[in-house]
Amino acid sequence: MTQNVKPTRSELMKLKNRIKLANSGYNLLKKKRDGLILSFFEMLKESKTIRQDLTEAYKDAFEKFNMARVIETDMRIKSLALSIPNRPEIEVKTKNIMGVTVPTIKSEDIEKRFDRKGYSVITTSAAVDESVSAYEELTKLIVKAAEVETAMKKLLLEIEKTKRRVNALEFEVIPKLEKTRAFIEFRLEEAERETIFRTKRIKKKSEELRRG
Repeated sequence: MTQNVKPTRSELMKLKNRIKLANSGYNLLKKKRDGLILSFFEMLKESKTIRQDLTEAYKDAFEKFNMARVIETDMRIKSLALSIPNRPEIEVKTKNIMGVTVPTIKSEDIEKRFDRKGYSVITTSAAVDESVSAYEELTKLIVKAAEVETAMKKLLLEIEKTKRRVNALEFEVIPKLEKTRAFIEFRLEEAERETIFRTKRIKKKSEELRRG
């Protein structure tokens, strides 16, 4: 607002409403940012646990697979793998975390019943069953890890976006509005003083004229 512009009380009220709205938005965004950060760190903790479990599950599955290869043959293992009637189907849905849509990944058919494994448990060694079970557990952990890691990435992007909006309001928008408010109030007070001064001068001159 330039020095030549004469502000009005109406403009001041509108500006105060804008400041109130900006502060309200700022507080809501701060709460959202803090909530997102809390959710992110909870997921980060879960992710670390899953990664540790994933490492152990991979080692266990690899060892049991090698044991099955020793007891059976590579050709036999390949034949058993090809006998599996169908592959697990992955279902991707979504959920909402503080206004952010994140995926939920599920598969109901990873861990198969013995009668749906596609091979006879009677004609195969226990090592094959243990290897299959270990890889089923590993697959479940991989699916869970994919869900958590994807959700973390989306949360992190939203946190950065929200932080930028919070900073813009805190350090740019609200200070500028407050500065403009202070200037308008100063100009209005100045105009009121000038009006009072002029009124007094007119009144004094009128009294002088009446006295002759």
